[in-house]
Amino acid sequence: MFGFSRSQAIAFAVMIVLIVVCPYILYPVFLMRVLTAALFACAFNLMIGYVGLLSFGHAAFFGMGSYIAAWTMKNWGIDAIVAIALGGATGAALGLVLGYLAIRRSGIYFAMITLALAQMVYFFCLEAPFTGGEDGIQQVPRGHLFGYFNLNNDMTMYWFVAIIFVAGFLMIHRIIHSPFGQVLKGIRENEPRATSLGYRTDDYKLIAFVLSCMLAGVAGGTKAIVFGIATLTDVHYSTSGEVVLTTLLGGLGTVFGPAFGAVVVTSMENYLAQFGAWVTVTQGAIFVVCVLAFRRGIIGELGNFFKLSL
Repeated sequence: MFGFSRSQAIAFAVMIVLIVVCPYILYPVFLMRVLTAALFACAFNLMIGYVGLLSFGHAAFFGMGSYIAAWTMKNWGIDAIVAIALGGATGAALGLVLGYLAIRRSGIYFAMITLALAQMVYFFCLEAPFTGGEDGIQQVPRGHLFGYFNLNNDMTMYWFVAIIFVAGFLMIHRIIHSPFGQVLKGIRENEPRATSLGYRTDDYKLIAFVLSCMLAGVAGGTKAIVFGIATLTDVHYSTSGEVVLTTLLGGLGTVFGPAFGAVVVTSMENYLAQFGAWVTVTQGAIFVVCVLAFRRGIIGELGNFFKLSL
């Protein structure tokens, strides 16, 4: 149904088993952080890995999704799934506007335009009354799912986040293995040829950009409800940089690479926190080693070594 190859089906089964087993071994809140980061990285990979467009401003969509979900949950007391859906819709709407302005450029020009537009969003969030400025939106309630399931229970919230991640992952997998996804790959490999075949490449790139932004907004909204806070960090350029490194580490253009990269990066941030200021130095050293040793990313290199499609 979703177009899995044999190797991908096995990898997906392993991933599902880990999602089911891990909350009984590890702290559920840490795992929820991993899942939201993984969804964000997978959304970003849809752009850079399958269209070839490097965005330095994806934090704008992640952060705005976070702010909108947090604000609606705190002020309107709506259902959690509705708040997250509004976060995704906000990401998509913002992506449509910013993408329309940026999509006609490519390469470093596209990257710089997205960075500039994202910085405008950051300063908007800094000054806008509803965002709380430097304090952010705090004490966001988790509320209930469908008015019945109490999300204040960490395990209940974990299963909710896990379902969102799996649904987003399957959606991305279906997109990239659909005829639409094949056109995106053709644009990535040779855009002039795709244009000569009659495809309106700018329209395809804009649709892919909006889909990526929507899923980034969903990831941001989910993160805000899990941790009960939305801050300027969510829209800061460092968040955009982190998702780039996460995707590179896992493997650009691979299905499972971004999710694995999110596991590695989030684990480093969590378990190396005891080293204080040395965390950044240690992370940098690990990234340098991985980039030099795994040019295709960790999953990309494993797939190439074993001749598997991952």
